[in-house]
Amino acid sequence: MKEYSRKDILRIAEDENVRYIRLQFTDILGAIKNVEIPLKQLGKALDGEMMFDGSSIEGFTRVEESDMFLKPDLSTWVIFPWSSDDARIGRLICDVYGIDGEPFLGDPRSNLKRTVKEMQEMGYDKLQLGPEPEFFLFKLDDERRPTTELSDTGGYFDMQPIDFGEDCRRDITLTLEDMGFEVEMSHHEGAPSQHEISFKYSDAVTASDNIQTFKLVAKTIARKYGLHATFMPKPLYGIPGNGMHYNVSLFKDGNNIFYDENDEFGLSQCMRYFMAGLLKHARGFTAVCNPLVNSYKRMQSGFEAPKYVAWSGSNRSPLLRIPPSRGMATRAEVRSLDPTANPYLASALILKAGLSGIENKLELENPVNENIYEMSDKQKENVEDLPSTLYTALKALRADEVMKDALGKHIYRQFHENKSIEWSMYSSQVSQWELDEYLGQY
Repeated sequence: MKEYSRKDILRIAEDENVRYIRLQFTDILGAIKNVEIPLKQLGKALDGEMMFDGSSIEGFTRVEESDMFLKPDLSTWVIFPWSSDDARIGRLICDVYGIDGEPFLGDPRSNLKRTVKEMQEMGYDKLQLGPEPEFFLFKLDDERRPTTELSDTGGYFDMQPIDFGEDCRRDITLTLEDMGFEVEMSHHEGAPSQHEISFKYSDAVTASDNIQTFKLVAKTIARKYGLHATFMPKPLYGIPGNGMHYNVSLFKDGNNIFYDENDEFGLSQCMRYFMAGLLKHARGFTAVCNPLVNSYKRMQSGFEAPKYVAWSGSNRSPLLRIPPSRGMATRAEVRSLDPTANPYLASALILKAGLSGIENKLELENPVNENIYEMSDKQKENVEDLPSTLYTALKALRADEVMKDALGKHIYRQFHENKSIEWSMYSSQVSQWELDEYLGQY
């Protein structure tokens, strides 16, 4: 990310004919919110003096204590490439503060910074995080509403232009690059109309910012092509769903401390502790990393979506995979997340779980190198499952004090309450499958 001063941003906004600025933040459920201001208010915003009513934001606060301030991170300044030349729009990502001048306890970004500070107090510089979000490009109907109609019939790494999904994906990539992203790979995924764009790793806060920006760009550009970009985990039965692998590594004094050249597998003891922490708290962080009722349809359906608490250096059925790269690229790939997760909360929980493993010197169990989906029940009896529903995931979160601490009391309470309501609403519905299966028979 570039470093900008207050003076830089004011000058660029004037030179580039920026007329409006969006002050962006994220609510507890991961939805991107913004307050739009005209250019003349930019100086006030840069000084952190823009106030808004937080009582209407999901999970934020009550009406009687609703006044909040948006304090922008100047390194997140960008001009949206798709805005018109005669009225360009700038963007700043903000942290939310209370009127007491302290970071708001319900702000996911500030909460992640709290966990990062704990990491730094333990002597580590940063968590490097490389996300791999997947998404579908479905057609819009005549009234510009999303459908599940496929935009192509391609498969994994297909090259031929099956339809205009390829052009849309390329436009998304170019827009991201215009906004300062270093895109590492863009390709068609395994399902029809499914795509993946991977961008370079960065520190946990910046990577989470990038995920939110990426989602906004994908949805915005897709509509230009008459398409809807959806990150829904499992929109269609019988084909793979959308995942979002997190590649994580821990750095100290500029070195990747997950690597040990003297170890048989090139993995340091610190990395083994970190991985053991991830596995110990995997059930606890699942509700946050897979936050929708629909998330569990993906995890239970196969297609390499992990549902087992295990690790491997080769196969893709466990929760954790260790890619073969070593040296500075040594990392653990957390495979269970899906792209509807609030990245700030997911990053905080994954970091906290790993740090807990280091702090408590947890022993890493042996890898499971067989395809767990093909193992017999007896072979799998010592392999723990991830939660199979949002309900069981919420129970696991409720029982995990380390993961609750990573969220903080405010976010945990609001998240758990909201998701409990979501489960209750879903579980009381009567689906078409139930009618087809039971109505005539009983």
